[in-house]
Amino acid sequence: MDVLTLARIQFGMTTVFHFFFVPLSIGLGLAVAIMETMYVVKKEEVYKDMTKFWGKIFLLSFAVGVVTGIIQEFQFGMNWSEYSRFMGDIFGAPLAVEALLAFFLESTFIGLWHFTWDKVKPRTHMIFMWLVAIGSTLSALWILAANSFMQNPVGYQFNPETGRAELTSFLELLKNHQLWLELPHVIFGAFVTGGFVIVGISAWKMMRKEDVIFFRKSMKVGLIIGLISSIVTIGFGHAQTQAVIADQPMKFAAMEGIYEDVAQPAPWKVVGLMDQTNRTEGPSIEIPYMLSILGSDHDGDFRGMNSLNKELQEKWGKDMDFYVPVNTLFWSFRFMAGFGSLMALLAIVGLWALKNDRIFKMKWLQIIFTLCIAAPFIANTCGWLITELGRFPWTVYGLFTIADSVSPSVTANQLLFTNIVYFLIFSLLGGVMVFLVQRVAKYGPYKEDKEALSTIDPLAKEAF
Repeated sequence: MDVLTLARIQFGMTTVFHFFFVPLSIGLGLAVAIMETMYVVKKEEVYKDMTKFWGKIFLLSFAVGVVTGIIQEFQFGMNWSEYSRFMGDIFGAPLAVEALLAFFLESTFIGLWHFTWDKVKPRTHMIFMWLVAIGSTLSALWILAANSFMQNPVGYQFNPETGRAELTSFLELLKNHQLWLELPHVIFGAFVTGGFVIVGISAWKMMRKEDVIFFRKSMKVGLIIGLISSIVTIGFGHAQTQAVIADQPMKFAAMEGIYEDVAQPAPWKVVGLMDQTNRTEGPSIEIPYMLSILGSDHDGDFRGMNSLNKELQEKWGKDMDFYVPVNTLFWSFRFMAGFGSLMALLAIVGLWALKNDRIFKMKWLQIIFTLCIAAPFIANTCGWLITELGRFPWTVYGLFTIADSVSPSVTANQLLFTNIVYFLIFSLLGGVMVFLVQRVAKYGPYKEDKEALSTIDPLAKEAF
């Protein structure tokens, strides 16, 4: 494989793995802050125990997220130096604010929260956790401000002498409509992740009939967070799709598997296969009129990839190919939307079962909840694939291509070696994370096996 392909594989691998833990830490941060607030308000010790127990898993996710983020930044600087040169003036401001303000706020108050149990007033300790949750959200804001520019460049000018994009308005960067559609979609998706991880672990413990009262209350908190956040995520996801139709029509056409223009009223493909070699649509199952209903803000026909490719070639160059990996985007969209809707439905069923005390008789539902720990991670990954692969062949839409972004001095052998090393590191980190979370869940909120803990590295003990 060539340098460009290996660099793209490495970017995808590091970013997907990092994005496993970012939504988890954001979602668990909110859940832990809510639990501690309930303890301060209700004065019930069980909520303090919930805060401490789920706080352990939050700390683990935050730690692994920091490590994977450092690896991602390293590969970014090593493999994409031309992109960094072109975009440095734009990315510098939001990423500097993220590191100096948001991440500093988050990491500082995590330390204060972790080490000041029973040393400050409960209300003050609760504030520490809310500041951590706010810091996580602010970090996402600045990262997504940079990513939104890649989707829809605003507030810049191109300097032909330096060959770089230069920021002309920081305010315009923050006013980017893509940012205010991406941010709530990502943040509430993270809340869903935290909520359903709590629900899944609680269901697993309830099946084992361990600390049932504790995990019943935990499940209720997770389900409420999951239900509200799922509905909001779906709403902003719909709004973001409407913006994609206008800003990146090729991405939308691939999401819907449309090669040829489709007149209104348009059907929606539930499932289908597209022939990427011959640029034709394969067999599919469709719901009449549904695409027109889903795209209600769109007037006129839905453009297909074949006509869009010709149009984009006229605009940016006939030697370029603007087709995106259609099958990947098509199925990623359906998995993302499907799992998002499934989690909202399961949250409703789960809250009903808890209210009527039927959850203990519905083992099948407990099994589904346990399996659905994976659901938000699948949905988040599919959403990332849509966002990034749908922009092909651009790193910055309409300004800078992926081929122009790769570092000229990196060799294929170097990339192959680092890909193998990163994969091994990520496998180790993922295995350690799963092992430690499983240990925390196994011991539960009221049990500590000192002998078992002695087998864990001393630095890892701090997480417990």
